[in-house]
Amino acid sequence: MAQVFVFDAYGTLFDVAAAARVAADEPGRAALKAVWPQLAEDWRQKQLQYTWLRTITGAYIPFWDVTKDGLDWAMEKAQLDDPELRERLLALYWELPAYRDVPMMLARLKAAGKTCAILSNGSTDMLDGAVDSAGIADFLDAVLSVEEVGLFKPAAAVYDMVGARFGCAKDDVLFVSSNGWDAAGATGYGFETVWVNRARAPVDRLSHTPKHILPDLSTIPEIA
Repeated sequence: MAQVFVFDAYGTLFDVAAAARVAADEPGRAALKAVWPQLAEDWRQKQLQYTWLRTITGAYIPFWDVTKDGLDWAMEKAQLDDPELRERLLALYWELPAYRDVPMMLARLKAAGKTCAILSNGSTDMLDGAVDSAGIADFLDAVLSVEEVGLFKPAAAVYDMVGARFGCAKDDVLFVSSNGWDAAGATGYGFETVWVNRARAPVDRLSHTPKHILPDLSTIPEIA
C-alpha cells in the first residue's frame, strides 16, 4: 500500500490553460479571445517538447526559460505580436489555480497519514509561486524540482529524487500525472502510477502503461 503520494504539477494539480483563459477575458483582448484555446494548447505542447529535446541533447535550461520559449512560439503562430500581452500571460503563469478537486483530495490524504509531494519539471520559484497562489502548501511535505538534477522528466534521475528525499522504496510510491508519457515513464521506473486523463485521450503507445486511469483526482485517496 502506497505511503508516499507524488504529484506532477502543471496540468495535474495546476490548470495550465488558466493563464490564456484569464487574459482573454480582460478588456481589450479581442485578438487573444478569438484564439486563446489553441494558443494555450500550442504553448503547453511546445513547453513539453522543448523539455524532451533539451534532455536528449544535454542542453538543460530552467523551466521558466522553456516556458517563455514555448509562449513565444505559440504567439508567433497565432500572429500575436504584443509584448504587453506576452508579459501578462507570463505573469499569470505564476498564479495558476489548482483544479477544484485538488485541495479536498490532498486534505483526505494528509488526514490518512500519507506523505504528499510534488515532483515537477518546474523551476523551484515557479512551483513555490503556484503552491502559494493555490493555497495548498500545508498539504505538501516537499516540492521537488528537476533543477536539482538538471534533467527533465521522464529521465530516471528525476524519479530517483523521490527515494532520495523520503528514503522510501519504489513500491511505497503512488505517482500521479495528467501527462500520459510521464505516467508511462514512472511506471517503467517502478512506481505504481495514476494517469489523470481529463481529456479522455487514448493511451500512449509506449513500453509501459499506467496502472490506474482516472478522469480526475477526486478518487485518489481511495487507492490508498
